[in-house]
Amino acid sequence: MDYSQFLIMHEELSLLAVIAILFVADLIMCPDKKSGRGTFNTCLPVVLLAAHTLLNLLPCCEAAETSAFGGMYQYTPMMTIMKSILNVGTIIVFLMAHKWLSREENLVKQGEFYLLTLFTLFGMYLMISSGHFLMFFIGLELASVPMTALVAFDKCRFESAEAGAKFILLALFSSALLLYGVSLIYGATGTLYFSEIGALLSGNSVLSIFGLVLFISGMGFKISLVPFHLWTADTYEGAPTVVTGYLSVISKGSAAFVLMTVLMKAFGTCALVEAWNVGLFWIIIASITIANLFAIRQKNLKRFMAFSAISQAGYLILGVMDGTAQGMTSLVFYLLVYMAANLGAFVVMTTIEQNSGKIGIDDYDGLYQTNPKLAFLMTLCLFSLAGIPPFAGFFSKFFVFMAAFKAGFHLLVFIALVNTVISLYYYLLIVKAMYIKPNDNPIATFQSDGYTRVALFLSILGVIVLGIGGVFYNYLDLFSYGIN
Repeated sequence: MDYSQFLIMHEELSLLAVIAILFVADLIMCPDKKSGRGTFNTCLPVVLLAAHTLLNLLPCCEAAETSAFGGMYQYTPMMTIMKSILNVGTIIVFLMAHKWLSREENLVKQGEFYLLTLFTLFGMYLMISSGHFLMFFIGLELASVPMTALVAFDKCRFESAEAGAKFILLALFSSALLLYGVSLIYGATGTLYFSEIGALLSGNSVLSIFGLVLFISGMGFKISLVPFHLWTADTYEGAPTVVTGYLSVISKGSAAFVLMTVLMKAFGTCALVEAWNVGLFWIIIASITIANLFAIRQKNLKRFMAFSAISQAGYLILGVMDGTAQGMTSLVFYLLVYMAANLGAFVVMTTIEQNSGKIGIDDYDGLYQTNPKLAFLMTLCLFSLAGIPPFAGFFSKFFVFMAAFKAGFHLLVFIALVNTVISLYYYLLIVKAMYIKPNDNPIATFQSDGYTRVALFLSILGVIVLGIGGVFYNYLDLFSYGIN
């Protein structure tokens, strides 16, 4: 075997180097229980991951498409861009996790948190670059198993342990469905290479149709699409808020991107295109509508954000419809905007929870009186998630609607527009609580730590810059480069 092929996986090797450095640092650095702070400083993983991102992102525009290991591993500049997006989101998660990890019960687990998170990121890397279902499944499981440990990270809390148990059981079930679907596709075609499957599939084959259904079902769990969403609210509520933010954005975003690339590469040129378009049509309608209706009823903010994430996943998959290059561009732009706005909201939620212990929507009544800056930043993020112009969320929704409309899904776009009005209502409920609803005992005034401020700055900067960038959307064709 030509071992020089490993050099093509320079992004994965670079991330493994970061993991190795952090592993050694975790062995050397011991927490200082007297001061209540760990010597394992948050700066180390943040700086290492930022350097890793820059080293791989800067030369990607000049790099050529290539593959390794007989086509099992694929490299395109687009994949580097997607991995860099996930890296930036992970950096924001690390920043907002600083105060939570500085608590006495988490001091000795700081290194574990960073390593588990980066191992899930490594699994997402393999999923994104896979050209073969075996590589894809290895990456999927490598991303899922460490995520279970993160969900159950607060092992002394019953809710966290329960959330971890529910997540791993349903993750195993969905992986079994997906693997069974892949085996049926292999039985129908005799290959697991994405590039070869399309030419060998037959639209009349029961094996291929059923295999495709099971594959989409398994991916539907990872993205939290209806009717595969039942784990989402309980897991989001029970997991640590920092992990919930990571799960709702990074994990979901990578799975949505991979779903589209697999559908385009493996099923985009065969007789099954119409079949998976019809399936996704009804899944999107159910996800957006049901999630919006359930979000209105929530009192716990983490459960509220869970149903918001399900609804946003429905809008995200709009870009997948018909598998066009414009759809891919709109999906990546939507993911960028969603990452900035959603993580910004989670940073506010995390800092309020860490300083007051409150996570209910009613607890935010009168927040503007005591913490006007946090209330204002939360409002910006919620307006972007709702798609109110001129915020970035408006442009991201408009572009996925435009891509789906041009693909001929006019009724689907109309239903999504109606649901946007519903989502606007429940996002404004939180804004109403912060600015209008009176509270005799609002959340006390407090100062955020420096790491939280940096995380908030990056998130809000993303919302503002992407809002401006939405005007120049036509110049973002680089996102679709290297997909086909």
